[in-house]
Amino acid sequence: MEPLHATASATGGLVRLVTAGSVDDGKSTLIGRLLYDSKEILADQLAHIADVSARRGLDTIDLALLTDGLRSEREQGITIDVAYRYFQTARRKFILADCPGHVQYTRNMVTGASTADVAIVLVDARQGPTEQSRRHTFLASLLGIRHVVFAVNKMDLVDWDEARYDAIVDELTDFSARLEIVDATFIPISALHGDNVVDRGANSDWYGGPPLLWLLEHLHVASDRNLRDVRFPVQYVIRPQTDEHHDYRGYAGQVAGGVLRAGDEVLVLPSGRSSRIARIETFDGEVAEAFPPMSVTVHLEDDLDVSRGDLICRPNNHPQPTRRFDATICWMTEQPLRPGARLAIKQTTRSARVIVDELRYRLDVNTLHRDLEATELGLNDIGRVTLKTSAPLIVDPYRRNRATGSFILVDEHGNDTVAGGMVIEADPE
Repeated sequence: MEPLHATASATGGLVRLVTAGSVDDGKSTLIGRLLYDSKEILADQLAHIADVSARRGLDTIDLALLTDGLRSEREQGITIDVAYRYFQTARRKFILADCPGHVQYTRNMVTGASTADVAIVLVDARQGPTEQSRRHTFLASLLGIRHVVFAVNKMDLVDWDEARYDAIVDELTDFSARLEIVDATFIPISALHGDNVVDRGANSDWYGGPPLLWLLEHLHVASDRNLRDVRFPVQYVIRPQTDEHHDYRGYAGQVAGGVLRAGDEVLVLPSGRSSRIARIETFDGEVAEAFPPMSVTVHLEDDLDVSRGDLICRPNNHPQPTRRFDATICWMTEQPLRPGARLAIKQTTRSARVIVDELRYRLDVNTLHRDLEATELGLNDIGRVTLKTSAPLIVDPYRRNRATGSFILVDEHGNDTVAGGMVIEADPE
């Protein structure tokens, strides 16, 4: 196991990407180009999309077909569902989510971007930033994505006009300054022809930056994860009770924050009991330390009453259990949300019932205006609510920890997920 100073490189080995932007800005084509030029397409996949492209009467291969996998998507020529693709280069592994651009699929975009490290927002060079590209930029900021790459696409259709590119950069820089975006980068590209995607293009000698793939390979994302606040939600208590492992008791889960080491003093919430870590195990054996997003089994020196839903943290650095908190939610179903609604909530590995105590406002993601007079949230609406739970939850503000600060709301009757939420602030018990 590598020591802590190697943590940054270890956690930076896998980068989660999400593409966003308006309809027909070229998101699916860009992903197809990344896969094609980085030699990540299998021969049978290439033959299939070549056949489909030929049957459509196209002279070239439609690379968007690599992600638009549903029949309805191919028939309409649009992206509906979130499509995930996995690829790697010599430097990094990537998980890439292609999100739909239509406004009616905002919930799909929120779902696909909720775990992303980097958002690639495509902008059509002919049209400039649209309402939907601004919407997706705001959602990326709302979801805590620290790195946003604005890919100004279809530059070939404006004859690689530097002045046009600069005007788009100025407009998006002004808009991004109003949001909580830590790192914004701009790249002129042609996804259709491949300029500045994997390799530099010959048509943009005025552009001094790197191509998109080089930037993604070298982007520093490890420090984005919270390595200060130890958070370990217990998912499962392992008790084999066999002759070989008669006294074995381990607490399994995924590290949500901080660094766990053998010998560390820890606190178990909500009981408030303390102990020390005896050892930490993975599937491959015992390790000296664990950090996000490792899945491990933690053993404690003392025999405590620890169950699924409990949180292991530091004695002097821990969240306060709460039954009431404010949150931003994205409503994901046709039936509107109104104050007084009763739902189920799942946050980390804890579950409870919840009532919507108050709708504070509905947010216009295009103008950033807060509608304080709103009485309900409709499909794809985003708003701030106050929630009261039947049992205490152990939460952090989402800005502090994306894992312990996020949750989903579930309709108990149909068992459908109806909202995704992010904690803003909580009232301690």
